[in-house]
Amino acid sequence: MSNYIRYRVPGGCYFFTVNLLERKQKLLIENIESLRYAFRKTKQSF
Repeated sequence: MSNYIRYRVPGGCYFFTVNLLERKQKLLIENIESLRYAFRKTKQSF
């Protein structure tokens, strides 16, 4: 995994993009609630 340097600002936000290798698959669309849940749980752990 890349070692990114992040500038931390209170109240700041980040933008990220999630992609599949095979873009025609609907895996992310069909499982969006799982992705949202994982994102929420990750945010709570910080």
